[in-house]
Amino acid sequence: MLVFLARRFTFFVLALIASSILIFSLIRIAGGNVAAVMLGKAARPEAIDELMAELGLDRPLPVQYLDWVGGMLRGDLGTSFRTGESVTALLVDRLPVSVPLALGGMALALLVALPIGTYAATKAGSPIGTFVAMASQVGIAVPVFWAGVLLSLFFGVRLGWLPTGGWTPWSTSVSGAVQSLILPVTALGMVMAATLSRYTRTSVLDVMNEDYVRTARASGMTRGGALMRVGLRNASLPLVTVVGLLAAELIGGTVIIEEVFSLPGLARMILSSVSAREVIVVQSAVMVIVAFVMVVNLIVDVLYGVLDPRVRVAR
Repeated sequence: MLVFLARRFTFFVLALIASSILIFSLIRIAGGNVAAVMLGKAARPEAIDELMAELGLDRPLPVQYLDWVGGMLRGDLGTSFRTGESVTALLVDRLPVSVPLALGGMALALLVALPIGTYAATKAGSPIGTFVAMASQVGIAVPVFWAGVLLSLFFGVRLGWLPTGGWTPWSTSVSGAVQSLILPVTALGMVMAATLSRYTRTSVLDVMNEDYVRTARASGMTRGGALMRVGLRNASLPLVTVVGLLAAELIGGTVIIEEVFSLPGLARMILSSVSAREVIVVQSAVMVIVAFVMVVNLIVDVLYGVLDPRVRVAR
């Protein structure tokens, strides 16, 4: 087990390094001349050169990369060219919005999809099982932004129960912050739940057709009892993998939902920084998001090894 953990952690570190190089390179290639953008079209070449020197953008790219990585290891993600604020402070200000949104969406998806998908599998062939399968298929086809708009129109505009947008800081009102997140979390979680419930149903159906489940049923267990006692662990293996893959989809959904509900989260900050050519802000924020996805997948790999000992030998 220790060898397996060491291999996975080494791969995780190498993937982080490769990702940081790729992010730095692509953003610098696509970012253009930051100093020229900040000074405007009428800026003199001498002024542009002076600003580039002041911002440190005239140094060789390997030096800029090492400075950036060294700063991240010390907890310093850089400074905004436009406002002079610390990127770390900018991220910390927005994490109370984005983190509850992302984790709440994932938690809701799991709470809804796992029992519904399992129930649909145990009722396969019956009208209720067919209905659940069809509903999940329809849910997969619904874009997350459309789900957000529909929820906002119904619960916010028509019923007036919840705010349709904006953000109440946690420090101002905990209940207000929760109300600001209910519709975004619901939109994000329900769309993800449709996909996850489909995978759950398929995985459980595959396990229920295995010989060891049929043997357990032949010994007197009910269909549900055999599934819970001898099939659930095997059914969870592909689901763990799917949850890891959905982590990346979760980030994309968060970007859209923050725009739909006007939430001042991390995704909206990245979009505004891209238009302003805030190279340091964009590359540091994107790196934080990539690291989050990689951490989730590292946890998935470890769980996979715990659930299936064969993986620890093969990988």
